[in-house]
Amino acid sequence: MRNHLLLFTSVALLGLSSCLKIIKPSKDFGQYETPVAPDYGQPASWAALPTRRDSADAVPRNTPFRDQQATAAADVFFVHPTTYYWRKQWNASLANNRLNQFTDDDVIRNQASAFNAAARVYAPRYRQATLYSFFVDDQSTNGQKALDLAYSDVKAAFQYYLDHYNQGRPIIIAGHSQGTVHATHLLHEFFDNNPALRQRLVAAYLIGFKVKTDEYQTLRPCADSTQTGCYVAWNTVAWGNDYPPFQNGVAVNPLTWTLDTLAAPAALNRGGVGQDFNRLDVGVVDAKIHQGLLWVHPPKPSGYPRFLLPGQPQLWHSFHIADYGLFYANIRQNAVARVRAWQGRAGNNQSTLSNSCWSKTFR
Repeated sequence: MRNHLLLFTSVALLGLSSCLKIIKPSKDFGQYETPVAPDYGQPASWAALPTRRDSADAVPRNTPFRDQQATAAADVFFVHPTTYYWRKQWNASLANNRLNQFTDDDVIRNQASAFNAAARVYAPRYRQATLYSFFVDDQSTNGQKALDLAYSDVKAAFQYYLDHYNQGRPIIIAGHSQGTVHATHLLHEFFDNNPALRQRLVAAYLIGFKVKTDEYQTLRPCADSTQTGCYVAWNTVAWGNDYPPFQNGVAVNPLTWTLDTLAAPAALNRGGVGQDFNRLDVGVVDAKIHQGLLWVHPPKPSGYPRFLLPGQPQLWHSFHIADYGLFYANIRQNAVARVRAWQGRAGNNQSTLSNSCWSKTFR
């Protein structure tokens, strides 16, 4: 697996050394027993499947949103971010029920659900790399090995999805943070040089990690709100601040879905959804692209946390945790718009061969 941008520089790591001991596994990667690989033929190996009730079916309370997977014309393959922060081992076990519940209640509900108006949601569980894997480790390749193992699961899950679930339907790829690292790699392996599969790509939402401006040979960033076969990316930072780990990557403004650097007013924000998932905050933030970052004026409502790390105030400007939440309604509406655009361009009614039978068996 190609090298990834590490979340923090070695300079940042020096200031965090005492804090990081709390989350650093005490042994090298090879000294731990590898967790059992998932069997994606088993529903338990998925955090979300459209044929059962799960957290991806949720919609924020006190909003008009509805789960529409039963009649959705497309699928979304969603790769969740890091939810494993423990030092017990380098990769999480799928048998960790406490971790699985946290993943479902937090990121599957708050992020993957943004797509349930446009697509059936498939979200694999995988042996995710622990958070420390993203920190500079000059002594070994432990972190990279952990990420490689995690990606091997994501790749296997996507292949299983293609073989058993997709049935030729249009596809959205989406992720956040570690999930975006793996989703970015999926696009390389499955879409960038595969014209047939690329034709089925509605769009990819590569949010919360740096995507290089020359990342792909064929795939390009989306230039407007209805372009298909492209990808969007952003990393949210408080207005006027730098954030070196993610600067100078691709950034698409989720209020305008363009690549320009004009400031988009908060009036274009259809609504953020905070961590409590209990309201829609219309106009919660504005947005402007600056040097590959998405600048926002900090929101007044609560529920949109910054990425706070002890002893590292230079990193406190990041709204990494709220990358989805601040633009939840815009993401939701845009996914619907891009699926419709894909249908129109494909000359494909895509009431889908499966909609009639899926509606009979759904849930």
